[in-house]
Amino acid sequence: MNLSNFIACVNEKIASGYLEELKQFKKIKSFLKLCKDDITDYKPDVVILVDFGGFNLRIAKFCKKNGIRVYYYISPKVWAWNQSRAKGIKTNVDRMFCIMPFEKEFYKKFDWEVDYVGNPVMDAVKAHKVDGTFKVKWNFSDDQPIIALLPGSRKQELKSMLPVMHQVVKKFPNYQFGVAAIRDMDEAVYAHIANESNVKLVMEDTYNLLANATSAVVTSGTATLETALWNVPQVVPYHTSKVSFAIAKALIKVKYISLVNLISDKEVVKELIQNEMTPKNISTELLAITEGNKRAEILEDYKVLHNIMGQENASEKAAKLMVGYLTKELANHT
Repeated sequence: MNLSNFIACVNEKIASGYLEELKQFKKIKSFLKLCKDDITDYKPDVVILVDFGGFNLRIAKFCKKNGIRVYYYISPKVWAWNQSRAKGIKTNVDRMFCIMPFEKEFYKKFDWEVDYVGNPVMDAVKAHKVDGTFKVKWNFSDDQPIIALLPGSRKQELKSMLPVMHQVVKKFPNYQFGVAAIRDMDEAVYAHIANESNVKLVMEDTYNLLANATSAVVTSGTATLETALWNVPQVVPYHTSKVSFAIAKALIKVKYISLVNLISDKEVVKELIQNEMTPKNISTELLAITEGNKRAEILEDYKVLHNIMGQENASEKAAKLMVGYLTKELANHT
């Protein structure tokens, strides 16, 4: 996980006092037993694990102990924190299929050759058919450009980000703003910003919003990569409690919080973290990427990012590689 996702997890644990996690422990333990029993009964040639490191790494260890091959699609984000865990993963996983281009080089440090297969987000963006009725559907006019606001999906994130975004909106009266909103979220969370005449709440339609946006303000996470793949210049603000941020900074071992910058290994998009996340700073950067010279720079950097990301059809490629590896390995054991 990147820094912002890690912080969000820390916030949730602090807010709940870890109570919910303790409540779920017995349930998770029973699921692990059920999964192990199924594997033992079925006796597969290979177990394919997908993401979800906390659960799947336990299954990988069980499979290895019982002589069952393990293929892993979407690597646990060990490059972000506690990198030494890569050694244990290498011990218990036979083949790793990664979706971040820099993960291949990361695992080389542990003398492990893994496969980079591309990223499913690229496939999702490419496969999306833009809705030509988007503006009519969400009551946008053709007279003013649209700026997308992607404040996140967790309630705590929204409570932190939306008031600041609200102040930014007031500084851009000649633009329309679309807020990527969550349908199941309490509408009161969006109430204040939604009262602005130039703001529309766009429910569960983020890709069409980005397809029509001139620029964007994006809370970090996968959304920063999606925004870049839609070629929308963006600024990335993030703020959390001092305690959560201190914990995250002590554990996270990467230079950036946005996937765009992590993959590019440079600051392509401006990250405004903690005290830097002010309406003034966001507005200044937003103006630069919307009307200023920085817009062209970001779009050029996005072209490089597309080249780094490279391959499409990630899941299909991973599946073909898995079949090829397994066929060869089974043939060698006959």
